[in-house]
Amino acid sequence: MKANTRWASKLGFIMATAGAAIGLGNLWKFPYLMGRNGGFPFLVAYLFFIVILGLPVMITEMSLGRKTRHDPVQAYRDIHPKGGIAGIFGVLAAFIILSYYSVIGGWIIKYIVSYGTTMAAPADFEGFISSQEPVVWHLVFIAVTTAVCYFGISGIEKASKVMMPLLFVLLFVIIGRSVTLPGASKGLAFMFIPDFSAFSLNSVSSALGQVFYSLSLCMGITITYGSYLGEKENIPRSCASVAGLDTLIAVLAGIAIFPAVFAFGLEPGQGPGLIFGTLPKVFSAIAGGGIFAFLFFVLIFFAAVTSAIALLEVPVSFAIDTLKWSRKKAALGIGCAVFVIGIPSALSFGLLGQARILNYSVFDFIGMITDNILLPAGGLAMCYFVGWKWNPECLVEEIERGGVSFKVKKLWVICIRYLTPILVGIVTLTGFYSIYQVVF
Repeated sequence: MKANTRWASKLGFIMATAGAAIGLGNLWKFPYLMGRNGGFPFLVAYLFFIVILGLPVMITEMSLGRKTRHDPVQAYRDIHPKGGIAGIFGVLAAFIILSYYSVIGGWIIKYIVSYGTTMAAPADFEGFISSQEPVVWHLVFIAVTTAVCYFGISGIEKASKVMMPLLFVLLFVIIGRSVTLPGASKGLAFMFIPDFSAFSLNSVSSALGQVFYSLSLCMGITITYGSYLGEKENIPRSCASVAGLDTLIAVLAGIAIFPAVFAFGLEPGQGPGLIFGTLPKVFSAIAGGGIFAFLFFVLIFFAAVTSAIALLEVPVSFAIDTLKWSRKKAALGIGCAVFVIGIPSALSFGLLGQARILNYSVFDFIGMITDNILLPAGGLAMCYFVGWKWNPECLVEEIERGGVSFKVKKLWVICIRYLTPILVGIVTLTGFYSIYQVVF
């Protein structure tokens, strides 16, 4: 039981929860998907799904966490004897995601060190990731993440209150330089001028999936952070603030990245390679590029580490609450386990480069398990246990505690019982179809 564990301030809670949601997916995936899928129409679809999928699920998880004051597994067990399976999906997803997320975080630290010491990127990105060096930087990143969780939510709150505002500041600095480049307007057109010819049912599915993963839904994060929330906080308003910040960062990231990419005639659809392979070429071609590159990777690090902290806090909370470990033992033990589990992902571009699991590289297979199986399964289990095996009106009482007005409660119940399972089902089927295409 964590009855005495609370966020010290509303701002700290909002910054920590927003930091959990804002990560690498916001800083490269969202603007890329937006441009590939019709620009502005994709943005409209994304915002629509934020409202009918993202907010209902986030409100559900946050209110469940506050009501039970437990980790995800115990929280679901509190509402149904067999409900723990829904929480287990979330804890496993957070643990496994962090194992490969930390590898990318290590790449980021490598670039920060490189630009900080030489004002240049590592000479060969492909050569770097195919070596054994990424294991070292993976260790550094998970060590930083573990150190913050070691000191509890006060450490998480303090780190987030510093990192999130700095993220915004650095992002606007990069935007100021990017949009003033010759030809930058093409990048803005790529994002904001509607192109309905590129918008399709696949675009709808992409927008739906991006909402699901961008807001860190069904990873146990929102339940865990909600369990530390004060009784007087307005949960719907807090969820709306987090979703708004998450979307704002994603759009601003596109404005920072794509004008520069188009100004130099580069390919925008490269995913992680865009950040580590292409953008350093952009920075090297502009005045003061080394400084801007250093600031950019510091920005990426802030986004990555706040998400990593939230991912680690989920299994740490589970170990404290269910296994009765001390926080120090939980943080150190699970941090070490994440490092060990992540080593194959760190080596999957080099030493284990030829290894394949169902035609996936080790790195891609780990991501596939979480994205296509654990997270959707957790979402469906949440809707089943909250919407059908328990009375969702009990959460309405929790949400309305302290006189909070929840005017859309009837619509929220409809979403959890009917609409959200359908949308999560679409994500699941799309994911399994992607697996089918890779395997067969």
